[in-house]
Amino acid sequence: MTLYQAPQKDATFLLEYVVKFDQHCEQLRFIDTNMELANVIYEEASKLGSGVLAELNHKGDKHGATLTKGKVYSCPGFKDAYQQFINNGWTTLAGSEQFGGQGLPTVLNTAVNEIWNSANMAFALCSLLSQGAIEAITTHGSDTLKGQFLEKLISGQWTGTMNLTEPNAGSDLAAVATKALPCGDSYLITGQKIFITWGDHDMSANILHLVLARLPNAPAGVKGISLFVVPKYLPDSNGELSQLNDIKCLSLEEKMGIHASPTCAMSFGDTGGAIGYIVGEPHRGLSYMFTMMNHARQAVGLQGLAISERAYQQALSYSKERLQGVDSSGAKKAIIAYPDVRRMLMAMRSGTEAMRALAYLASADLDRACGDNGAQEAKQRVEFFTPVIKGWMTELAQELTSLNIQVHGGMGFIEESGAAQHYRDARILTIYEGTTGIQAVDLMGRKTCANNAETLRLLQEHVRLTLNEIATLNQSTTQHTSLRVIDRYLTVALNHAVDCRQWILDHALTKPEALANVSYNYLMLMGYLLGGWAMAKSALAATQLAAQGSYKDVLFLQEKCESAHFYAQYYLPRVTQHAEVIFSGLDSTFNIAL
Repeated sequence: MTLYQAPQKDATFLLEYVVKFDQHCEQLRFIDTNMELANVIYEEASKLGSGVLAELNHKGDKHGATLTKGKVYSCPGFKDAYQQFINNGWTTLAGSEQFGGQGLPTVLNTAVNEIWNSANMAFALCSLLSQGAIEAITTHGSDTLKGQFLEKLISGQWTGTMNLTEPNAGSDLAAVATKALPCGDSYLITGQKIFITWGDHDMSANILHLVLARLPNAPAGVKGISLFVVPKYLPDSNGELSQLNDIKCLSLEEKMGIHASPTCAMSFGDTGGAIGYIVGEPHRGLSYMFTMMNHARQAVGLQGLAISERAYQQALSYSKERLQGVDSSGAKKAIIAYPDVRRMLMAMRSGTEAMRALAYLASADLDRACGDNGAQEAKQRVEFFTPVIKGWMTELAQELTSLNIQVHGGMGFIEESGAAQHYRDARILTIYEGTTGIQAVDLMGRKTCANNAETLRLLQEHVRLTLNEIATLNQSTTQHTSLRVIDRYLTVALNHAVDCRQWILDHALTKPEALANVSYNYLMLMGYLLGGWAMAKSALAATQLAAQGSYKDVLFLQEKCESAHFYAQYYLPRVTQHAEVIFSGLDSTFNIAL
């Protein structure tokens, strides 16, 4: 089974020459943070990811988490790995320095988080949810809550969860029925939640559940939901853990994938009420939870990239080793020599590189959104990027992990090869933290129509600026074949996207049902377009470096351009396809009584 190696060369190239990390840190006042430090951090993360976490991935799939006498136990080896993980400070990278974090840029944390998710996605889910809890408490919690909980969460000594879904309320959060009764300075929480990722386990000393619940006489619907922090163990006045709260795990779900990640059905208040502490103001819990959810949505998009990278590495290794057929001399040849296998490998490679570049660009905007200059525009881009990254990257991951199985042929269908695990693990990504359909409606409505498509227009101008840079470089020489191809295909794709923007504006008021019909196609169109833009920026940087002659690995620069070349030919025509669907309005969607 192929071992995982972090894609350090591509990651550091993107950080240094596409994100322009040193300039990024200087502008946003990340003192003493630069590419030299980023390289060291990435290399150390690679060692833990490749050497410890990746080796537990297949074991976790086979063994899974277990529930015994009301207690959840992680897969053998996970608890020791988590202790090593927090002892090395990996949970603290982007945390606030005020509460023990290192205060490093989000974009660097994103690069490191890819490693954890490629190495062992089930393991990485634990800290992913904790980071979301940190974000919610930091943004909306009182000073008391911050002082009580943030240091423990950031250090990783305690972990966090997100409790939204109930047996009677899936994505319809207006139907949340969990109750919260005032009790002095706290509240008594009663109700059940399902599908709670890492809802119980033995890896950390305590677990903080962020729970949506209703106060007495709360308004109906989503406007009557409040958010509470409900610890598994209650801390005393000195912050030491004292008694077990009125919380228990009722069962673990048997899942298609991510077996080592315990997905729990949780019960609160079976014997009177679980003690919880309100976050922010009453009845504003859903908007607070969206802070956590939007963090998680970008993180899940990153999981799509991560699992695709793991699958690509496995497919590439297998294709070089698997002999089938003979060459012109009669010698056996590896299947990587066959055109269709090359097509699949290049689809995996270029798709993965596009996702990585886009994820880094979006994460850099997360940093800018917290800065001074241009923060508002960056925040708007982040809001637009979020459903695209969550929706498009996880949908593309379905295709790429499936291609890994196809490259393996019959062996891919056999669990022994490990290819099926990546496919199974990836399948949840388009579902949790809001399905692709939810992301698409959000992108069409709140992120596009709500501001008259202005954020979309500005983003399309960024694509146009990159095309102008490519055109200027192409005018200076005739040698950049890949850039000329990228220019041609990306220009066509952008023009279709501009036409789609106008179509959306023309129909927003008169035919809202048509916008809903084509929202999925709009999301996928934007994904392929922005992926193409990110690849164009990568190819432009590689071409400029090659011309300067200062970058030692000339072959890598050539490969970056050729990968972008393939993406342009293979993926950008899908923009045209999705545009044609949009222009049709899919008016036949409800023509048959299914």
